[in-house]
Amino acid sequence: MKTIAPTHIAPSDNVESPFAVTFRHRLRYTNDVLGHDRAALIEMFEPSGDAAAKVQFFVDGHVAEARPEVVPGLARVVAEGLGRCTMAGEVRVVPGGETIKNDRAELDRILGAFNEANLDRRSYVVVVGGGAVLDAVGFAAAVAHRGIRLIRLPTTTLAQADSGVGVKSAVNFFGKKNWLGAFAVPWAVINDTALLETLPNRDFIAGFSEAVKVSLLKSPAVFDQICRTASRIRRRDLSVALPIIRASVEMHLAHITQGGDPFEAREARPLDFGHWSAHKLEPMSGYTLRHGEAVALGVAIDVIYSVLAFGLPRREAARVLRCLTNLGFTLNHPNLDAVEPLLDGLEEFRQHLGGRLTITMLRGVGDPIDVHEIDPDLMRTAIARVSQYGARARRTAHHDDTGRPRPSSPVRVNGRAR
Repeated sequence: MKTIAPTHIAPSDNVESPFAVTFRHRLRYTNDVLGHDRAALIEMFEPSGDAAAKVQFFVDGHVAEARPEVVPGLARVVAEGLGRCTMAGEVRVVPGGETIKNDRAELDRILGAFNEANLDRRSYVVVVGGGAVLDAVGFAAAVAHRGIRLIRLPTTTLAQADSGVGVKSAVNFFGKKNWLGAFAVPWAVINDTALLETLPNRDFIAGFSEAVKVSLLKSPAVFDQICRTASRIRRRDLSVALPIIRASVEMHLAHITQGGDPFEAREARPLDFGHWSAHKLEPMSGYTLRHGEAVALGVAIDVIYSVLAFGLPRREAARVLRCLTNLGFTLNHPNLDAVEPLLDGLEEFRQHLGGRLTITMLRGVGDPIDVHEIDPDLMRTAIARVSQYGARARRTAHHDDTGRPRPSSPVRVNGRAR
């Protein structure tokens, strides 16, 4: 057999060619997207050549039950689409909540629906629902044909304040939160006020933990506004709640589109402040904890850790805990007692991000810092103090709009009453 001598490749023969891809993120605000504002949805559909665009709709089962007018309303949108769009099969109703993200069969059914409708890359998938449904349908759209155009209509405050504009989608796998996922920019996101009307109070409140999170990172003024109006937000006063949702989503959107790292290629992931423990608490609770509730606990934990490790002023930490409590969050959960399994979330978070562990903490409101090591003893202390505070707050649950607790319920941070 003839031996072929290896060819020498000089360093000058290596080629690296950096390139950038331009995306457009479309965010719209409406008051009644299935009623008098439906043109905002119709204009998102671009005909495919000379043919009307194929559109397939998916609706969160919780939404379909609470608002039976949604399914026929979507059909009317297509009927009035002026030749821009055509229905690709019937409107599909899918399970709401984490059920859809935990069941592989649900993902297979969504992909099967795409196939049956003969969707292609210029077709549209419109998903109406909460964050979990947006995630599951969005992931299916991201991997089918390497990407079908996705339009999100978020129906929860959490999705309208945060995840709706995200460029990530995922389902849970191996008992781990968002283990199977993809990066994909949605074609459009429409935040509609009417879709929040039937949201249960628990889910209405849950979304504002993400608003607290992003304001702590990026806007002391917005954080102050949330603190001042927390009790009114809890009572569903939309005159104060909607501006906070808008401020939150636009800070998230600015970070994605202007932060220079939309697909998280670098180590830091600041918008996941408070999330290393939140992502662990959810599966530990059997997903009885809402994502927003877990984030509230996670933010509280990392705020107290920031006091202990990085000099965050105790008075600022106390404001955060009072704000979350006044919004209606219970900063106490049995899984906070399972400290060692909870700390395993740090390694899972590192794996999810890749490379070395990078966690965002706070030196002050609006002054985040990225750290690569966590002191486990200090973190155990932080978890315990949040749990203790939450237990006391449950016993004395009445606070005023200024964020000051009743004298009988002092806020204790770093062992001192505030």
